[in-house]
Amino acid sequence: MTNNDSSNKTLWELPGRLTVLGISIMAGCVFVGVLWNLIGDTMAGIILLDSQSELFKPVFPITIQNIMHIQFFIGLGELYVRWRVAVREKAFVSKGYLPEDDETVLQFSDLGPIRRQVAAQFDGEHGFLPSLIDLCILQFQSSRSIDQAVSVLNSSLELIAHRVDLRYSMIRYIVWVIPTFGFIGTVIGISYTLAIVNPQDPKLQELTKSLSVAFNTTLIALILSAILVLLLHIVQRIEEESVNNAGYYTLRNLINRLYTGGN
Repeated sequence: MTNNDSSNKTLWELPGRLTVLGISIMAGCVFVGVLWNLIGDTMAGIILLDSQSELFKPVFPITIQNIMHIQFFIGLGELYVRWRVAVREKAFVSKGYLPEDDETVLQFSDLGPIRRQVAAQFDGEHGFLPSLIDLCILQFQSSRSIDQAVSVLNSSLELIAHRVDLRYSMIRYIVWVIPTFGFIGTVIGISYTLAIVNPQDPKLQELTKSLSVAFNTTLIALILSAILVLLLHIVQRIEEESVNNAGYYTLRNLINRLYTGGN
């Protein structure tokens, strides 16, 4: 396998956040560049890119809209990472670490091979199911108590659920900050409009044009934020389902099969 193939496999199976962050920023810049070439001089370009604003003309393409587009792509990258991790976590249930029939009972001597099988399948961040199996077996081996194994399972599930929730702190911030930038752009636009008003000769056409550009930032911000919120709920539900599936699988196929009478 070539290094390029290995990189592609990593980005698909377990992507790194920093790598995806860099790709997301570049994708956002490319998106802005493509839109500018396609619709830069049209009304759509004015709405989406603020391409003809007098306020940002000296620093274009650095506009409020373009900053929000890049933030949007960063949010998409974060959600991509979470989605791939969630899919990977759900796939552990199908790997057959534990017996799934209705008859098998696990005695003490059966647990060692199972624990060795899952030992390399998890780390501090990933591998919910293998880590739950490992912790429950370790507790049962040390205490010979099914009740304590159940207690460890419940505590571990609570910690994993909390860890999953913390992983969405960045995307929640992005969902919040995009509308904030939109409102900032609107305030800046209104302030600029008021500053250029000539009381002796108010040119209403220019003023209304300037105000419409100001309100475009809020419009784009709300649309981008709404898309991210929808995707956030979809992806988070998948990852939370992976936690529930791991807990149920461990309870059904490990805890319920433990037999304390074995040697």
